Amino acid sequence: MKPVLADGDSLRRVFAATTEHAFEVDLGLADPPLIDYLVDLLIRFVRMEAIFKVRDPRGRRLQEVAEMMAEAEQRQSNPQREVYRHIGDFTLFWAGVYPEALSSMKSPDRQDHLVDYFVQGKRSYFLASTFDQKPYDQEAPILRRLSDEFELCTFGLNRVRHLWEQEAAEYGKGRTLTLSGDDPPPA
Repeated sequence: MKPVLADGDSLRRVFAATTEHAFEVDLGLADPPLIDYLVDLLIRFVRMEAIFKVRDPRGRRLQEVAEMMAEAEQRQSNPQREVYRHIGDFTLFWAGVYPEALSSMKSPDRQDHLVDYFVQGKRSYFLASTFDQKPYDQEAPILRRLSDEFELCTFGLNRVRHLWEQEAAEYGKGRTLTLSGDDPPPA
């Protein structure tokens, strides 16, 4: 059976179309650099190794925000910025796209039990945005907006998921999955 999404370009178009619709049409937020960042985040996080890319000095994969925060505090300079950025991405992804997973991620037997993903996401994006010299000068303002608008972005990503689910349901009923307004009609 041929996969529905055969390549990264098709996946990018799906993510771009749904993210643009959710943020620009549904939420009234027309911010192309921010939307592009969110599309890139979704594409990166398709792969589990990207979701859990932060490692400790021994190479052990860090799976909880509390561990990532401790690791960020121990690092110096640019690697520290990357960990803060990743914590922001990680918390935004889970809180926005899969909020139902947060209850198990924050269960009493885990280090993240007392971590507020919204607070840490906003804080981490803010800290990453303070690295505003080259080569990070272009991304710093976007990270600052993600910090300032974390709740709205979380809500928007949840709306993106809802749109995916609607499209998948329609596709299951025999309709063609649309990727953008420029796609040719089905044969």
